[in-house]
Amino acid sequence: MSSSSRISGFHKLSIPERLQKVAENSPASLDTLKVFEEFGNLPAETADRMIENVIGSLSIPVGVATNMVIDGKDVLIPMATEESSVVAAVCNAARQCRDSGGFITSTTGSLMIAQIQLTNVADCANARLKILERIEEIRTICNDADPLLIKLGGGFHDVDVRMVKAKNETMLVTHIIVDTRDAMGANTVNTMAEKLAPVLAGWTGGKPYLRILSNLADRRLARARAVWTPEAIGGTDVRDGMMQAYYFAEADPYRAATHNKGIMNGVSAVVLATGNDTRAVESGAHAYAAHSGRYTSLTTWEVDVDGNLCGSIEIPMPVGLVGGATKIHPVAKASLDILGVQTAEDLAKAIAAVGLAQNFAAMRALATDGIQKGHMGLHAKNIAVMAGAVGDEIDTIAKTLVQLGTVRVDVAEQELAKLRTT
Repeated sequence: MSSSSRISGFHKLSIPERLQKVAENSPASLDTLKVFEEFGNLPAETADRMIENVIGSLSIPVGVATNMVIDGKDVLIPMATEESSVVAAVCNAARQCRDSGGFITSTTGSLMIAQIQLTNVADCANARLKILERIEEIRTICNDADPLLIKLGGGFHDVDVRMVKAKNETMLVTHIIVDTRDAMGANTVNTMAEKLAPVLAGWTGGKPYLRILSNLADRRLARARAVWTPEAIGGTDVRDGMMQAYYFAEADPYRAATHNKGIMNGVSAVVLATGNDTRAVESGAHAYAAHSGRYTSLTTWEVDVDGNLCGSIEIPMPVGLVGGATKIHPVAKASLDILGVQTAEDLAKAIAAVGLAQNFAAMRALATDGIQKGHMGLHAKNIAVMAGAVGDEIDTIAKTLVQLGTVRVDVAEQELAKLRTT
């Protein structure tokens, strides 16, 4: 049977009709595709409005991290992730700093940046000042684009103009800085940039091209810090081993990439559970990790005068409580209810605390038993299922794999065969 990815009018079909077309034009059979008919807790009609060409949804486990104390308040943290040990790591890290006061957080506010690129500007330095001199006109243009945001206490905040040396010329890049309040704000700042671009072109004689937000949200930072006593984490040897892990990550980008990925295991899990944009947060975080001129750790670790381990994190956190999937997806709405956050800044602070907890747990594992012991212990259940175990067999096979110290599918299959013949 011939197949083609050119399916005219695919977006106009019903979901069952789309599945039929996929079966006709891909190696997958219709029986295989029946898995997409179960939308779980996301109604099919809602999914069909969220993105194009919907055929189904993908369920990701949502767990709850316990033990978290943030700014003196006990908080349960919903986390959506497919990776073993992520939720457990946060629970353990939070438990070990509860007696020290948990996590203390802050933010720089809810400011987002949109960029307007102007080319063919003959006198960039002069044109830059022309724009800066007309800040009140810029304020009016931007605020007129979203009157509701003004009523909510947000709106235009400031303007910055940069001369960016590119391969072909020096571009004039205007940053409009906007307080988006409880929205992530992409649509708002993009609309403002679109309206302002031709005006800037008229003032400078330049040609406008890109008018879009920047995901390097360095005006929207979330911060968290916490203290762990040596007694709580296993002694001074563990503390010193964790400091060696940090020094490595701070100095070497190859280590920092994995170090920061571990942080994002926790961050992205909360961002996803609350219906926010994981890609925006991840790109901003990794770009910020290089803002000094080299890629390094998003966290800082120190030992205080009392010998305690002190961790801190500062990370761009462009998340919101309104817009996108946060008000559409039922799981996102329920997750926000679990958190009990009232503002986007509250959500950002909670996510930063989770990132710090995740980093602590990863470094402690690396400094003691190694990352594989705990991770593979939890992963053993997945391997047991892959080998064909069902029901009580799953726990039995997983336990056996951990005892053997070999968490592999072929070993699981052998142990399952033994179990079923006894």
